[in-house]
Amino acid sequence: MPELFSWEFATDPYPAYAWLREHAPVRWTRLPSGVGAWLVTRYADAREALADPRLSKNPVHHADEAGARGKTGIPGERSADLMTHLLNIDPPDHTRLRRLVSKAFTPRRVAQFAPRVGELTDRFIDGFAERGEADLIHEFAFPLPIYAICDLLGVPAEDQDDFRDWAGMMIRHGGGPRGGVARSVKKMRAYLVELIHRKRGDLGDDLISGLIRASDHGEHLTENEAAAMAFILLFAGFETTVNLIGNGMHTLLRHPAQRAELQQALTRGDEALLESAVEELLRFDGPVELATWRYATEALAIGGQSVAAGEPVLVVLAAADRDPDRFGAPDTVDLARRDNQHLGYGHGIHYCLGAPLARLEARTALAALLTRLPDLRLAAEPDELRWRGGLIMRGLRTLPVAFTPEPAAASRNGSDAPSRP
Repeated sequence: MPELFSWEFATDPYPAYAWLREHAPVRWTRLPSGVGAWLVTRYADAREALADPRLSKNPVHHADEAGARGKTGIPGERSADLMTHLLNIDPPDHTRLRRLVSKAFTPRRVAQFAPRVGELTDRFIDGFAERGEADLIHEFAFPLPIYAICDLLGVPAEDQDDFRDWAGMMIRHGGGPRGGVARSVKKMRAYLVELIHRKRGDLGDDLISGLIRASDHGEHLTENEAAAMAFILLFAGFETTVNLIGNGMHTLLRHPAQRAELQQALTRGDEALLESAVEELLRFDGPVELATWRYATEALAIGGQSVAAGEPVLVVLAAADRDPDRFGAPDTVDLARRDNQHLGYGHGIHYCLGAPLARLEARTALAALLTRLPDLRLAAEPDELRWRGGLIMRGLRTLPVAFTPEPAAASRNGSDAPSRP
């Protein structure tokens, strides 16, 4: 069996996942944290597991919940009292909270947000377009969704740099100072609680104001639930998009023929290929490698393998989306792929609520980069790139690129571009 979860594995996990799909599609594995879990790697099994109500999201169902405390879920969320969010609860509470937040992600609301996403995209590109080089992670893919989700939540502009700093610590996955993630999560919670109190006297058209209105109209949203909901929308709403943009551009830079076809389509004003391209990039090297933790509430079978009550299950989305029994030529990038029911944003009642916004941000970001910087190229050898550690997410630490500098006259808001995070 190939070694899992090493640094070498992180660079290219797909051969190991192919081995698991063929030889051990549902396998008990000891993770680097010491916690054991079942890894599910085949598409059919993964899709079934994601929708199985016997697999709870609530960690209280973990047979070793006390021993695994702090080793599952988002670092620092337990100590910051932020556990009551959509990734950790089941119906009926999940149904109630999801109904409240889903109003912010309707197609109409997302379409209304498109001009702001376009403005942010151009401002960040303006920040480096004249230099002829950039790190697309730190200067573009990271700040874009941070400022976008802050706008959506209703975080005042003067406070958004703090969120950028806290999010930067969280996305390092242990690469920062010891205890830095937990401290950032606590600071974020304290700020969100204070912001909720402030907004009660000055409600706007933002998501936090919407949560407050719902609570005041009898939806019984507690202060902890409101803070936890805002937290998980920020956390889940930025890191997945950072990785989607970063991984997506990395894939396009490594597949020049496919990229050229997309650029030609954009030049023609044909955005159909852009939409299918984002779906293919989600499938081929998506932002979420493993779905978040699930726990068997009773004995069950997955892919013929017995799973005992209380045992954790991790669905490997990256493996399922390269399953040759579901996708033709799964290891080939095909931006025009039509039959592409990938699991990049999950499946079932826990399907990613913010997927429409993430897709909008990815389409806007990729189109702007490929149009404004048409000769964009990787400014490092592929084997020099490093991937961030962490179990759930898959993303690059840096993505250095070079390109022909954009003339100063083409810059839209050069001096007003947000500062580099």
